Amino acid sequence: MRQYASHLDCRATAGGGCEGAAREDRRVDAGERFFGRCARQGGVAERKAMIDRGHDLRLGRQVELLGLSRSTLYYEPRPVPAAELAIMRRIDELHLDYPFAGSRMLRDLLRGEGVVIGRELVATLMRRMGIEAIYRRPNTSKAAAGHKIYPYLLRGLAIERPNQVWAMDISYIPMARGFVYLAAVVDWFSRRVLSWRLSITMEVDFCLEAVEEAVCRHGRPEIFNTDQGSQFTSEAFTGRLRANGIAISMDGRGAWRDNIFVERLWRSVKYEEVYLRAYDSVGEARASLSRYFSFYNTKRPHSSLDARKPESFYYDYMPQAVAA
Repeated sequence: MRQYASHLDCRATAGGGCEGAAREDRRVDAGERFFGRCARQGGVAERKAMIDRGHDLRLGRQVELLGLSRSTLYYEPRPVPAAELAIMRRIDELHLDYPFAGSRMLRDLLRGEGVVIGRELVATLMRRMGIEAIYRRPNTSKAAAGHKIYPYLLRGLAIERPNQVWAMDISYIPMARGFVYLAAVVDWFSRRVLSWRLSITMEVDFCLEAVEEAVCRHGRPEIFNTDQGSQFTSEAFTGRLRANGIAISMDGRGAWRDNIFVERLWRSVKYEEVYLRAYDSVGEARASLSRYFSFYNTKRPHSSLDARKPESFYYDYMPQAVAA
């Protein structure tokens, strides 16, 4: 495993040398447990990248130390054709401008621009990107097995202070030769982005990491609002919120107004940052988005905050005892 393989390669034996032959037979020692804990501190994508198929340590042990499932060994992502990536980026742009457009309308809009495409492919790409038409409709869908849908708690609620309500969502981020997913936790009152994470998959892990960072740095909100995505309805996610004594709120399915401030954040991120770049790697995307979110929180005026910045607005209205 690339980041800490050298530590495992050169554990000294009693004679002062490196003993590779005995390594696989002995029990997990304190040093191996330590490096395993260090490795697990990274995100899922980073831990997957640490798997080294040429290393002496057997692959099963590597995924065990990294806290990954064995299925990780057999998953090989296929590259997305450049033409398909271009269509996905355009769908993302059209979705921001016309959030009510479903696969049929998006197909027609794309055809109007000269793109030869069918509705089935548009629907497939939308699912891959994690987007759907946003409109108010009867909630006839059922939660996945074991996934509970929580009621929407914000209707008619006066949001008057920081950390009263946090919201979270996931958005598709195009890159030069691929794409990633961005999850962000936002303070509803101040619009401040409290934490964020990138991932190459839509597994729940990166959402949990973002929540844990936000709680560690800023305390606990009274209410946490999300949509009904499978990441947010999973027991792993809702259980973590309940364990912290946080009330869970979920949007009506397909109801964009229920999480409008996060939707506005995505629009700002896309038009002011993402669409102006062509990230060559996840690392470059992470570095550039880090700079943007710093600007967004500390320097960008927000008309909804009377031209003030989210970070100063957040701390100015924080109860004094907490802020201190």
